[in-house]
Amino acid sequence: MKKISYLIIGFLTIISCVKEPKLERQETTSVVKKTNKAFGFNLDDFVVIRDTVKYGDTFGAILDAHHIQQKHIFNIVSSIKDSFDVRKIRVGRPYLILAAKDSVNTPLVFIYEKNRIDYAVVHLQDSIKVNNKKKPVTIVEKTASGVIASSLSQTMDEQGLPLNLTDRLASIYAWTIDFFRLQKGDKFKVIYTQKFINDTIPAGVDQVKAAYFEHRGKPIYAFRFIEDSTKNIADFYDENANNLRRAFLKAPVKFSRISSRFNLRRRIKYYGYKIRPHRGTDFAAPIGTPILATADGVVTKSERKGGNGNYVKIRHNATYSTQYLHMKKRNVKVGDFVRQGDVIGWIGMTGNTGGPHVCYRFWKDNKQVDPLKLDLPASKPLPDTLKEKYSLFISPLKKQLDSISFDN
Repeated sequence: MKKISYLIIGFLTIISCVKEPKLERQETTSVVKKTNKAFGFNLDDFVVIRDTVKYGDTFGAILDAHHIQQKHIFNIVSSIKDSFDVRKIRVGRPYLILAAKDSVNTPLVFIYEKNRIDYAVVHLQDSIKVNNKKKPVTIVEKTASGVIASSLSQTMDEQGLPLNLTDRLASIYAWTIDFFRLQKGDKFKVIYTQKFINDTIPAGVDQVKAAYFEHRGKPIYAFRFIEDSTKNIADFYDENANNLRRAFLKAPVKFSRISSRFNLRRRIKYYGYKIRPHRGTDFAAPIGTPILATADGVVTKSERKGGNGNYVKIRHNATYSTQYLHMKKRNVKVGDFVRQGDVIGWIGMTGNTGGPHVCYRFWKDNKQVDPLKLDLPASKPLPDTLKEKYSLFISPLKKQLDSISFDN
């Protein structure tokens, strides 16, 4: 019996030592080579030269520095002049030169970034041409809100909101809110769309769709609406279809402060406290700040004269005229037609002035008056025929605005 047991154990041992056939696993790894693509080119195919336009640079000088002959530069400029004005390249804007991988790195393509989205591709050899293109842009809807502690711009900056959103809101409410006199506790809500390059890089605000601003306890809604689809021109209206625009802006300078008000009984120590009327409103701002036309009109004066320094006067209609004094430089000439918001000059200190500002003067029926105390005419409201359409359009936007809290 013992022999049988030993035989069984031995047999099992032999079986346990026999190896199973080895199945070889064949693994396949797919290697995808990542290409270095930008502006529609595989950059690995070129010698890439990146730079920015520097002070004194010209298109010709840049190409000349990369060994393109003057005769060929002239041919390039002549060939592309209708599609790309080489005189408009600006200091600080980035550009790329894609050069051949030959012994002299012959420049083949010049890429100029006009802004964060638009760029021009200039083909420099053989078939000279230019393609004006845009980077892929995604539009994303966003909302924001805030309670103002000191200024609108600081409140938005603290929340990391797009820089030009402050400017957009100020423009929308330029006729109805005095941004120089915002109070602590004023509130805002906004629905806007933001642009992103390649889905990730913020590229500024696309448009403001709706907004709410509570100033001194008074709520003011603003809804973007296109009255005439053929012209595709949008305006902002309140919840009752009244246009927020007025015939005149409240001020000729954005985000400034009033340093001296209209005062017909002003006394100045320097002149022995004699009455010296101040028939304008002074808006203080840094030298070089743009000065805006407060309404549409025709330039009747653009000159430098005495205590006015560099100044511009605009006639808006038979009733109203405005004047802008002490400019560093004027941007319009007599006879020019200007639109509301056009830059007509820049803040300076020419003429009789103790600091950089624009003295804004306002005439009504040929008499100088205080524009801040006038009930200036509003733009026309929406026609009655469009009010039902407008009401349906703003209904979901108003609900969305009302649902936004102030503790975002």
